[in-house]
Amino acid sequence: MIRIVDFFAALIGLALLWPVLLIVTLVGFFDTGSPIFIQKRVGRNKKSFSLVKFRTMAIETESVASHLASNRSITKFGKFLRRTKIDELPQLLNVLLGQMSLVGPRPNLYNQKELIEERSKLKVYEVLPGITGLAQINNIDMSTPELLAKTDKEMIDSLSLKNYFTYVLKTIAGSGKGDAVLKK
Repeated sequence: MIRIVDFFAALIGLALLWPVLLIVTLVGFFDTGSPIFIQKRVGRNKKSFSLVKFRTMAIETESVASHLASNRSITKFGKFLRRTKIDELPQLLNVLLGQMSLVGPRPNLYNQKELIEERSKLKVYEVLPGITGLAQINNIDMSTPELLAKTDKEMIDSLSLKNYFTYVLKTIAGSGKGDAVLKK
């Protein structure tokens, strides 16, 4: 049932938000010269997939988890995109393709060994990763791997359509601050 909701929500979201996506893409060209950011992430069953986002950091920024990147790497436009969570909108394509869900554990990088270990212990990789979830609306990011994995597991075990829509609506309403970055 959730996959059907995901598919139609992503389809409707892309159809309604295409003007926003177009404007952000155009402004992004002036901001960084490359508005789309594609990165390999760990998906369901630890299968690799290409996550699509709007670029919020300078092109030369090292490919590390956000909490390990310097906030100086984030462009002014990128700060706006992160604060409003607009940078996540291209992931609706990942949802449409069945690589992600609207709700699920945030997909991590392959170099986040501690998080992969914690999530593996709790079988978090048995579900599709998501754009938002319990950890995101509670400001739990990848800098606390054990807590994040436990929160992901709690969300997975209690996920219902009601919780699904609660997480989505809370995210749209502004709950959660997004991934933390180093204050360099």
